[in-house]
Amino acid sequence: MLRFSTAGESHGESLVAMVSGMPAGVAVEQEFIDREMWRRQKGYGRGGRMRIERDSAHILSGVRHGKTIGSPIAMVIANNDWKNWTEILPVETGDATKHKAVASPRPGHADLAGSLKYDFPDARYVLERASARESAARVAAGAVAKLLLRAVGVEVASHVIRVGKAQLGRAATWEEIAALQLKDEVLLNCVDGEAEAAMKAEVDAVLRTGDTVGGVFEVVVHGLPPGVGTHANWDERLDGLLAQAVMSLQAVKAVELGRGVTAAESVGSAVHDAIGYEGDGHFTKFSREQNNAGGVEGGISNGEDVVVRGYLKPISTLRRPLGSVSFETREPVKAAYERSDVCVVPAAGVAAEAMVALTVARLVIEKFGGDSLREMQRNFNGYCEQIRAY
Repeated sequence: MLRFSTAGESHGESLVAMVSGMPAGVAVEQEFIDREMWRRQKGYGRGGRMRIERDSAHILSGVRHGKTIGSPIAMVIANNDWKNWTEILPVETGDATKHKAVASPRPGHADLAGSLKYDFPDARYVLERASARESAARVAAGAVAKLLLRAVGVEVASHVIRVGKAQLGRAATWEEIAALQLKDEVLLNCVDGEAEAAMKAEVDAVLRTGDTVGGVFEVVVHGLPPGVGTHANWDERLDGLLAQAVMSLQAVKAVELGRGVTAAESVGSAVHDAIGYEGDGHFTKFSREQNNAGGVEGGISNGEDVVVRGYLKPISTLRRPLGSVSFETREPVKAAYERSDVCVVPAAGVAAEAMVALTVARLVIEKFGGDSLREMQRNFNGYCEQIRAY
């Protein structure tokens, strides 16, 4: 089974990503991993922290001579800001007078709930781990999963369809979405220039008022054959696993598969995708007139693009803080402020790509097996031949 985990704090020495269960023989490109991490750092509305960090994944194990060797992959991402925090957050006891407390919990963050749960007198340690800085390690792990999926012809990419009230008013093609991943500049990662300009105006508006803005990103999985995931057990459904994976990202408050939201207010005949035969389906002669299901039916991929949307709340840290309560006195105060972003929708989309890629890669490995990439490719190709002949 493909598994991954992360460790590290926002202002600690480094972040760590661990990936196990990868078959041997997958080509691992350092440049590709680092570009994925660069993409996560970009986007209009990002804060000062992204001017400090230059994220790069240092691979410690599991890759030799440019390919996976079947053993766990460990990667370290250094925090350049650590030099400013070595005395504030030491591993050893250190000087307690240099501790930088988060003295009043910030509404919308894990601060208060986490402090109550772990019996902390302030929210510093909760903030350090709950921070979206952790997603850098997820992106490093997800890049490895993407490289595995590419080896069987499956691609994962994202784009932004809404920031605040500004929305992309049309469907995007796979080619448009894929092209965004190659751009050397990232504004708001929208396929349409006019819509992107309107999104930028939304960010500018909250910049002027000391506020923040959220939005919606869309992740697309292209080239996945029918049959990944299952209807047989509730916890093995592809849609359920994708929803949990994307919802686990910081600030995501809702997840949608295909036209899930609008389907709820539509009649069935307007929602379900009519099936044809002798059509132009990528893997079979079966075809679909539309893809309202988002590539998943009954918890199983159906051969169309898998489409997952994440609804991102505005960042909780505000330059004009909301009301809160002092941890020490319990008196009303303004919430604490830590350097933060104004809009992170494009970056969240990149982190969601990683989570979707890790989820799909896990199911692909479970379905097709193989201790080596060649074995898995052989099984994958044999299955595709089987369904083409159906």
